[in-house]
Amino acid sequence: MRESGVAFGTSGARGLVRAMTDRVCYAYTTAFLAYLVGDGCLRPGERVALAGDLRPSTPRILTACSAAVRNFGCEPLFCGFVPTPTLAFYAMGEGIPAIMVTGSHIPDDRNGIKFYRAEGEILKDDEQGIIGQRVPEPELNASGALLDATPLPQPHDIVAPYLARYRDYFGVDALKGMRIGVYQHSAVGRDILADILVAAGAEIVMLGRSERFVPVDTEAVRPEDVVLAMQWVSEHGLDAIASTDGDSDRPLLADEHGTWLRGDVLAMLCAKALGMQTVITPISSNGVAERSGFFDRVERTRIGSPFVIRAMQDALAKGEPRVCGFEANGGFLLGSDVERGSTRLAALPTRDAVLPIMAVLANAQSGSVSALVAGLPKRFTHSDRLKNFAPDRRDRLMDWLLADPDRDARLDDVFSGIAEGALCEVDLTDGVRMIFDNDRVIHLRGSGNAPELRCYSEAETPDCAKGLGKNALAIVAKQF
Repeated sequence: MRESGVAFGTSGARGLVRAMTDRVCYAYTTAFLAYLVGDGCLRPGERVALAGDLRPSTPRILTACSAAVRNFGCEPLFCGFVPTPTLAFYAMGEGIPAIMVTGSHIPDDRNGIKFYRAEGEILKDDEQGIIGQRVPEPELNASGALLDATPLPQPHDIVAPYLARYRDYFGVDALKGMRIGVYQHSAVGRDILADILVAAGAEIVMLGRSERFVPVDTEAVRPEDVVLAMQWVSEHGLDAIASTDGDSDRPLLADEHGTWLRGDVLAMLCAKALGMQTVITPISSNGVAERSGFFDRVERTRIGSPFVIRAMQDALAKGEPRVCGFEANGGFLLGSDVERGSTRLAALPTRDAVLPIMAVLANAQSGSVSALVAGLPKRFTHSDRLKNFAPDRRDRLMDWLLADPDRDARLDDVFSGIAEGALCEVDLTDGVRMIFDNDRVIHLRGSGNAPELRCYSEAETPDCAKGLGKNALAIVAKQF
């Protein structure tokens, strides 16, 4: 693992496809299973569910993971090419571990593996336990491919229960009268999302299906997708456009004007619609959650679903009711069961794209998506990034940002001009988050999933937030 450059990031192990060799993927999978056995959570002969996304390298990596499960003495259960939350929902219901091969939203020259215990996502403590395992070498041919590379079997169908989850809770008329575009691109859940919308009564229009992988990032929507959304709503008379990222655990929703909603705004509207009382969200999410007054308590964490899940677990252990989490990318984690009349929506404490899409669209049925957004406090965030920002550049930047003495004075001198306000607080929860006396925010952080520098900016208007992030990244690019 150390030699390969494939490491645990914000969510799962990620790396370049050329580095995710059969040997590396076999080692990660074997180490995961060995860790579960040592923790008393897995016994020989038990099933392990596997699935993947639609990027070209996924079938080969799945084959290596499946061989590792089989050689470990467990039964690999191939569940097909389905969304991450679909696999998680099935595996948690069956009480078995799961492995999802996906690089999420990142380009297809990279891929990744997400690991699930029977009760849900692995957390940071689990990652350390996995890394610490010693595993046997697999048998490889001269080109480095596994000798025991049995082709993947016909998949076990796990989609029906996931579909029923939303049909049963929202009902068959939840979206009646609405005309929804489904931006399919290369998302693994593109057809499942369409089926769920139709089951809720919507009329749908399929848009932008691609057989080539498209790296749609719900935190940094591509300029071409901004233009396409506006064209599509005009051309097709749409009430909204729904989509997801590559493994369909992060939502993307545009209103009737073709304006894409920020993921954290979408997720917060979902939490409100579901009547959640405790909200857990990373430090990078929009500050409107606290300003809205919708929730009894809002807690901020480091960035990444493992940190959100840990905080949700702590809240539930204290007896707090109606607990949920969400990330800036819109992925929604339901910590508590939610009841509406005689129907119950079971907890699903992993990122899910369908729930925020469905909850917000159902809430907008008698009005519009834009009206729901307009009812929020006027607080806007923007995400931007510097691509190909290598780890050594990131480390040099962070050393400079954090260096003492006179850290705050130095940051104020460099960034207060573009913020048009004096620096009044520095939050080091995750990266460097600078808060200015005019309530504007610049937050710089190295990505945990790709060689990128992320900038989250927050201000009183969308244009101001966007300009703030653009100018901050320009300063970083020039100096580093």
